[in-house]
Amino acid sequence: MSLTVTVALLVAALALAVFAGWRGARPWDPRRGVRMVPWRFIMLLSGAAIMVLAIHIGTLMGVPQRPY
Repeated sequence: MSLTVTVALLVAALALAVFAGWRGARPWDPRRGVRMVPWRFIMLLSGAAIMVLAIHIGTLMGVPQRPY
């Protein structure tokens, strides 16, 4: 995957994490019923994707990997 695609995916994942964090932090409205979208879990998944994409950008930039 090229650097431009990785950066675009990183920006999209970051935007999704911010949006899901905002939606997940809103107070629950009992008049509207239960939430059908698990916003906090979506925020967690997009945070994991951000970590993977950041590591991938590091390897594309030439940061050496250290095996343990």
